[in-house]
Amino acid sequence: MSIVKTEIPDQLWQQAQNRVEQGWGNNIDDLIAKSIRRYLESHQETINERFIREDVEWGLHGRD
Repeated sequence: MSIVKTEIPDQLWQQAQNRVEQGWGNNIDDLIAKSIRRYLESHQETINERFIREDVEWGLHGRD
C-alpha cells in the first residue's frame, strides 16, 4: 500500500468527511480509495482509446 500526500479544498474535504459519517466508507482513507477506483474505472475506455490512437499514429507515421 502507498501513502499519498495531497491538498484538498476545504469544502471537498468537509463533503468527504460527511460521507464517511453517513456510512459511505469505513474511514476517509477508504472513501478516497473507493473514489479513485471509481474514477479510474469510469475513465478506462477513454484511456484505452487514447493509447489505441497513439499506437495507430505511430504505426502510420512513426515517431521522430
